[in-house]
Amino acid sequence: MKQYKILTINFGSTSSKLAYYVNEECKLKTSLDHSVQELSVFGDVLEQDGYRRAAIERFLKDNGLNFNELDVVAARGGHTKPLEGGVYKIDENMLEQQASGLYGRHACDVGSKIAYKMAEGTNVLPVVVDPPVTDEFIEEARLSGHPELPRESRFHALNHRATGKRFAHDTGKKYEDLNLIVAHMGGGITVAAHRKGKMIDATNGIDGDGPFSTNRTGGLPVGSLVNLCFSGRYSHKEIKTMLNGEGGLTAYLKENDVRTVEEKAAEDSYFALCLEGMIYQTCKEIAAMGAVLEGNVDAVIITGGIANSKKITARMKERIGFVAPVIFYPGENEMDALALGALEVLKGNEPLKTVSV
Repeated sequence: MKQYKILTINFGSTSSKLAYYVNEECKLKTSLDHSVQELSVFGDVLEQDGYRRAAIERFLKDNGLNFNELDVVAARGGHTKPLEGGVYKIDENMLEQQASGLYGRHACDVGSKIAYKMAEGTNVLPVVVDPPVTDEFIEEARLSGHPELPRESRFHALNHRATGKRFAHDTGKKYEDLNLIVAHMGGGITVAAHRKGKMIDATNGIDGDGPFSTNRTGGLPVGSLVNLCFSGRYSHKEIKTMLNGEGGLTAYLKENDVRTVEEKAAEDSYFALCLEGMIYQTCKEIAAMGAVLEGNVDAVIITGGIANSKKITARMKERIGFVAPVIFYPGENEMDALALGALEVLKGNEPLKTVSV
């Protein structure tokens, strides 16, 4: 059996997660934290490419790995025009769309940029897997209430699909045969309806939709938000930061670590209320996705870092157990998802797609 060598890159706003795989097996992995002070010198996240690339090169050197001996480098990214799920080759067209900023901006965009640059002049294939702009929405899910404001598919697509497939594998079933509701609970919280292998509706975790999270507002009262935007008190950039970065628990409590919030909630009723509010909103969205699937739900799956909390998961089970059996996969499966997606292409089991102009 051929031994395929795979490097995976997963950049968060203040972290760089790297892993080395041989076929399905993870041989090495690391998670590097970057301080806000270190990153503050960069005006735009795409300017971090040299800084982040140096971290990758140190990881390879420290572990005696030669980039040129890899078969593929798989990055989490990036923000292009909406795409069907799958594995995409990183090319100039993809990078041009990411650089435009028209489709969003996130640290994951830097990962695909670096993967492409490192692979230049080598036989290493640079790819992204189930990018965050994955769009498999049914048409009615796009309607928001006004044609100038369509609902968009922008959520944790990579981890959603990976967790759905993991559940299917663990239960001896095919992902394409199941109806699932998956909630990713991390810095952002997104909830999606998975119908027979397609993610047909989801909350927008970038621009203010769905439940509030540790640092994002989720959906807000529209009229009040409009009034705030035109109050003269905030700039456009400040409003965007309020929605994503300084919203949610951060806005209410000046704290974005759920573990700390849980500890304080035991003594402070306001902390307890805000934590319950986050759980409440998430469960409400999960129940709504039950309607999307017309009540035909095989399982509700909770994943992401917050799913490590026994108190939160127990409370969620109480609230939404009526929808379907509730299954928990704590943490993120994104590194495995990147490697396994790339491996399927290398084996010829999945097509390698490209972003159209």
